[in-house]
This record gives sequence, structure tokens and C-alpha cells, in this order.
Amino acid sequence: MARTDSDTWSITEGVGPTALGVAMARAGESSAGCPLFDDPFAQVFIDAAVALGWELPTGAMAERIRAVSGYAASRTKWFDEFFIAAGAHGVEQSVILGAGLDSRAWRMPWVSGSVVYEIDQPQVLEFKLDVLRAHGAEPNARYVPVPVDLRQDWPKALRDAGFDATQPAAWSAEGLLPYLPAEGQDRLFAQIIEMAVPSSRIAVESFGAAFFDPANLAARREQLRRLREDSGDDGPDIEDLWFVEERTDVAQWLTAQGWEVTSIDARRLMDRYDRCTPDDAEDAFPNTVFVDARLSSAASTGPIAAIA
Repeated sequence: MARTDSDTWSITEGVGPTALGVAMARAGESSAGCPLFDDPFAQVFIDAAVALGWELPTGAMAERIRAVSGYAASRTKWFDEFFIAAGAHGVEQSVILGAGLDSRAWRMPWVSGSVVYEIDQPQVLEFKLDVLRAHGAEPNARYVPVPVDLRQDWPKALRDAGFDATQPAAWSAEGLLPYLPAEGQDRLFAQIIEMAVPSSRIAVESFGAAFFDPANLAARREQLRRLREDSGDDGPDIEDLWFVEERTDVAQWLTAQGWEVTSIDARRLMDRYDRCTPDDAEDAFPNTVFVDARLSSAASTGPIAAIA
């Protein structure tokens, strides 16, 4: 699939199946002997997609999902803890950007009065809600879907859905940024900053220069080539869905805006959660950085600095 600035997709086409791949990883973690979390809906989404005609990944793609399962589990746990901490500090609004098949509104405990806004493609959110309703699932917080493309005027759609820009919020961007053009990523964070008030928080899976380094991408392509040769599979390459472009360093930019920033790279995060990976899985430790930022009451809320 060739990406364009105005493309769209359902859960079984284009970018949509990447959410199903992540759901497969979450389902695997949930059934593990000592799971980092329990996602009872992950397998439900997979079964529903198969019923629509989606074919379960096999060969090279299935191997890749298994190879990054420890990373996917660690990432999920880190974002879970981010929202729990935000709620413990009195933040009642949460905004999940590019929500995909995230089920946190249903599977996590939320502080009384919490509201969870999910933004994604209309067809993706429709699929998710249809499946959950069919299984009688009820959210543990007030849930508000915002069916809009993040490349459109999503801040207006979010406010129209009830978001209160005078109150702090917890924002998350998980598994999202490579699917946005570099300019779209910059605009996304500028729009978040414009709606942020003191005590707001942002959690980001950041894909920077190291991730898009030509040598790193070449190693990923070589691994996929070997997997395809071994399995005889000719599945799609996820890199075809990314916008491979030079990008702003998220942590540096948020720091320049006056946010208090902490970060941890993927390898150290997986060590924290004791998630090992095969020694020969080059992409089992993606060159990503997990950024947690908070806007303190003392921070300046003046004009937004230009994004380099």
C-alpha cells in the first residue's frame, strides 16, 4: 500500500491490520504464565476480524509478531502505568490518539469521574465498538469515541465531543508516529500544546533518528527477507505503511516548551519488565524512546516555539 496524505482504512485494510497484529501480541501476553497485564478483549477483536474475512498472519509476519511480543507487552504496560499515575494525580480526562484496538477504557481501573476520549479512523472505532457491544462489554470510565483522522481538524472534533480544554488531560501517542508524515507529527504536538493546561501529561512512543537510520531499516528488511525465504511467505512489509522522514526529537521539543520530561529507551524498558527476546531478533529492541512529560504549574504557557 502506497501511503498518501489523505488515505483512509478499515480494520482489515491499509494501516488497520497493524492494530490486529498488536492485538495478537496482547492476547499472547494475556495468556502467558505471568502476564504484565490482562486484556480479555484482544482475542475477541481477532476472532471478529477473522469472521470478516481477515486472514491470520502466517510465515514471516507471524514470526515478526512473535519476535516483538516482549516489546509490545512492555509498551502496553508502560502506557497502562502512565494513565494510572495520571489518575492518581487528579487528572480525569484522557485522550488516546490513534487508539486502534486499545481497550484500556474497558479493562483498566479508572478513578471515579474519569472520561476517556479515543481518536481514530471512523471505521476502526466502529469495528471496535460493534465487537465490544456484541459481547456486552461496558467501559470502566465514561467513554467518548471521536471518529476523525488525526490529519484533519481533530482538536475541534475533540472539543465538540465534550473535551474541556480548561482542565488537565493525559494524552498518549502509542504506536502512532511513523504512520504520520513528519509535518503531521509536528502539527499534532503543537495542537496538543495549545490545549494543555498545567498538570497535563503526555506519554509518547517516540521514533527518532535512530529508528529511521538507514542502517537500522536495512537490518529490518534483511531480517524480513530471511524470514520470507524460510517460510515461503510473501506478506506485506510494515515499513511500506510508514512515512520514513527526518523527524523532530519529541523529548527535546517538549523540554523547550517548558514541560518536565523523563524518558527511557526500549531496551531498558524491557529490562525493567523482565521481557527477554531471541538473540537473533534484530528488531526485537526497536530504537524507540518512551517519553513521559508533565506541564507544571510554574511552566510558561506563552507562544509555542517553532518546531525545528
